[in-house]
Amino acid sequence: MRLYHHPFSPNARRVVMTALHLGLPIELVSVDLAKGEQRQPHFLQMNPNGKVPVLQDGDFYLSESHAIMQYLADKTAGQTLYPADLRARADVNRWMFWSAQHFQPATSILVWERLVKGLLGLGAPDPIEEQRGEKLVAELAEMLDAHLAGRLWLCGADLTLADLAVAAPLGYTEAARLPVTELASLQAWLARVQRLEAWKKTAM
Repeated sequence: MRLYHHPFSPNARRVVMTALHLGLPIELVSVDLAKGEQRQPHFLQMNPNGKVPVLQDGDFYLSESHAIMQYLADKTAGQTLYPADLRARADVNRWMFWSAQHFQPATSILVWERLVKGLLGLGAPDPIEEQRGEKLVAELAEMLDAHLAGRLWLCGADLTLADLAVAAPLGYTEAARLPVTELASLQAWLARVQRLEAWKKTAM
């Protein structure tokens, strides 16, 4: 299998962490986003959305990081990241959809304004966008913190895909000054994720 990715993309990172934790051999192909390689015709044939990551498994191409994570888990016999029990799997799916629909888009606002714009020479952060991002991330992080109180992992006693999905954008906590550092339960959970070899091997 081959994964088209960018090493600084949280979307790609959650997939690489999944592959590493599952022990799956995967070839990493870096896509230079700054040069616009994701908008070239050969890449758009794999993913018309022009975004990383994209998984190639033979003649099958799959985009959307959370879908790729689920696919990799389903390909792995005996794995525990994606439970077979219907309700347990629904709970993992719930948090992965929350990650894709709410948490990742919110953190992306601050990552863009406080980090990416500067790296690309696109000017200073927009204060209005910063304020919007701060509000969204704070609200979502507080909800996450409340859920994690008394829990080891998002979905109970065991690490799942949900933990890898939600934790990925928090790799930019310091660089983007994400308003999450004062949330005790969230920080204790994140520290557990950060002790995973898959996290250490994908440090941004």
